[in-house]
Amino acid sequence: MYQELLQKIGLSLNEARVYEALLHLGEVNVNKISIKSTVHRRNVYDSLNKLIEKGLASETFVKGEKLFKAINPERLKEMIKEQESALDTFLPDMKKLYKAVEPNTEAYFFKGVEGFKNYLHLILEQKQTVYFMGAKAFWLDPRLKHYLRHFDEERKKRGIEFVHLFDHEVKEEKPEILELVGKPYRFLPKEYSSNTAVDIFGDYVVTFVGVKPGELFEEPLQFVTKSKILADGYRKYFQFMWDHCKE
Repeated sequence: MYQELLQKIGLSLNEARVYEALLHLGEVNVNKISIKSTVHRRNVYDSLNKLIEKGLASETFVKGEKLFKAINPERLKEMIKEQESALDTFLPDMKKLYKAVEPNTEAYFFKGVEGFKNYLHLILEQKQTVYFMGAKAFWLDPRLKHYLRHFDEERKKRGIEFVHLFDHEVKEEKPEILELVGKPYRFLPKEYSSNTAVDIFGDYVVTFVGVKPGELFEEPLQFVTKSKILADGYRKYFQFMWDHCKE
């Protein structure tokens, strides 16, 4: 029931099975743990030792028999905090290493809703105005509802401005997006609507495939290009369209 969650926190599969068995059984011997967890007795000992090291289990002797029990699951939250603290300590140096070898020009893609979140993180990282070409209001996709609230708060804190050129249909089909993103925004002529969109910010040009007003494709795909020359060129295209479109 909890094995997948426990593995994400950092436990091995056997450790997760043994710990969950301890939660169900209370203070028990290795045989009962092995049966409940379906982990071989030999491997149960290894997992118990690791759980004890992590502060998730304890052992006692009762009438000459070694018994084990789980430590309060609150300990799991402490483990996460310890991991975050360790990461915070080394993150600045890791980021320096990353930037030292970061190429000036590169191309790759993000896939799925989690990939879309990576694209949003790029926006926050660049801290520059974002120009949306052929915008579709796909931020209204239900799968992004909770994440976007946090994102929008963060981008406002960082002073990141949005300039939108929406597809014509958005005005009638998804007017709520206009209040959400705020001005400035304009609309492309009806005959220039498409199933694609392009965002430009910093040195990045991000192209979206398979989008329509108010929602992302079932498996969204974003092509990401990092190139100052390309981004500067796309901003000029955007400015031309902006000058020839109406609010």
